Amino acid sequence: MPDGVIIKALSGFYYVRSGGSTVECRARGRFRRAGESPLVGDRVEFSTDAQGKGRVDAILPRRNSFVRPAVANIDLLIAVASEVEPVTDPFLIDRVTSTAEHNGCELLICVNKSDAASSHRLRDIYSATPYRLIETSAVTGEGIAELAGCIKGKICAFSGNSGVGKSSILNALEPALNLPTGEVSEKLGRGRHTTRHVEIFPVAGGYCADTPGFASFDVEQMPPIPKDELQYAFPEFGPWRSTCRFDDCAHIKEPGCSVREAVGEGKISPSRYQSYLRLYEISSQYKDWELKSSEK
Repeated sequence: MPDGVIIKALSGFYYVRSGGSTVECRARGRFRRAGESPLVGDRVEFSTDAQGKGRVDAILPRRNSFVRPAVANIDLLIAVASEVEPVTDPFLIDRVTSTAEHNGCELLICVNKSDAASSHRLRDIYSATPYRLIETSAVTGEGIAELAGCIKGKICAFSGNSGVGKSSILNALEPALNLPTGEVSEKLGRGRHTTRHVEIFPVAGGYCADTPGFASFDVEQMPPIPKDELQYAFPEFGPWRSTCRFDDCAHIKEPGCSVREAVGEGKISPSRYQSYLRLYEISSQYKDWELKSSEK
């Protein structure tokens, strides 16, 4: 049975790249019955009928997978943000970074529209994290070459709220793509969804998935990280976790918590810590079996 990689998903069709050609496929009904869906980036086994129509028969083991964006087997997740309309809430970035950490995926933060921004608020917040942050402008080209160097040889996905310029960045990296872009609504202060599906493109010596943007409420639909594992999704907590008074410290209100002390001393960003508390509260609302089910 031939195998290939899903490079696009649209309206129930999966486009599988295999051996230099692309086959349009439907998925077997058993995936739907099992509550499972093929994702862009999946390696799959497929079959074709006499008319050349394809069917996805099996999903091969995944290295990682995500719900927002809906992709699998990603080497690098690029969280795209903006300091100008739409101004990105750091919590949106932290939900993406924690999900990447939990899935063992490299993470890069791209702050776009640097030509129009005067604030470096996001750069200051993430300076105490191990994440690489690149400030870019799809208009002037600032940071685009640096971003291209990070993408080369990797399978990447762009994730970020609507209007931050994901498609514009991809066009700057690879002008031949000519992806549609949209304006930010002055009334609503957020972008319009110009990307309607997930698709992987060859970009800058690697591959990148352009994905639909999301609004704040969409983030709440991302599968939560078990609360006992959440602290490991914030790598800057690492130097202080082992020195807390209690081995099972959740870093919420326990006495002798070194993480909270580090926040008070400015060694950990208060914004990042507030995101941790918010994510911990979300995870606390789920039972263990619900969390395990959401990660399948």
